[in-house]
Amino acid sequence: MSRQSELSDIPFRGRYVYSRAELIADGVVHGIGLVLAVSAGSILLAFAAFSTGPWEYVATLFYVVSLLALLSISFAYNLWPISPVKWVLRRFDHAAIYLLIAGTYTPFLAQLDDPWLAATMIAVVWGAAALGMAIKICLPGRFDRLAVVFYLAIGWSGAVVARTLVATLPETTLWLIVAGGIAYSFGVVFFVWQRLRFQSAAWHAFVVIGAGLHLAAMLDCLVIDRV
Repeated sequence: MSRQSELSDIPFRGRYVYSRAELIADGVVHGIGLVLAVSAGSILLAFAAFSTGPWEYVATLFYVVSLLALLSISFAYNLWPISPVKWVLRRFDHAAIYLLIAGTYTPFLAQLDDPWLAATMIAVVWGAAALGMAIKICLPGRFDRLAVVFYLAIGWSGAVVARTLVATLPETTLWLIVAGGIAYSFGVVFFVWQRLRFQSAAWHAFVVIGAGLHLAAMLDCLVIDRV
């Protein structure tokens, strides 16, 4: 298939044709992310089994599953050749971002001393994430620019209960959470800067860094701080 033919088959705005070097770099980043997610996620779940309650453990398990789902779908979507299958994967790849945001928040919000506040924030985060996922799956290609703002808005929605989180979570955990949020947010620059060479690999590298910092935050909060 010629390059011109490839471009004519693209139903969405954006850059979808990459050089071999860019695809290799993106594949390496995804591979590293998956290996770290499996290994570090397994360690977190193994130790958390002895230091958390049932609800906390389920929330932690869901985070690890959502992280693996995001990285796996992203790996398949970004390296899949231009075809109808790629556009189906695109729906789930973009929707999985919302899934990971909600999955990341849940274990931390579960630590709040006020059950009503915790339940309210979890409901708000998951409600917003569910709406975002529905739009991405059912209305692919619509509101893509607005979705970037929505990702960031949900991601930083914890600022609403920042004072309570500061009073509840360990200091190291808080710093790791903020650092992870900054990594994700800075990575958005590469997500939208599509003309930049290796921008996809750079964006996904920041996703891996952000996820790693948040996983470390969970390990600190749920395991290390309770020893």
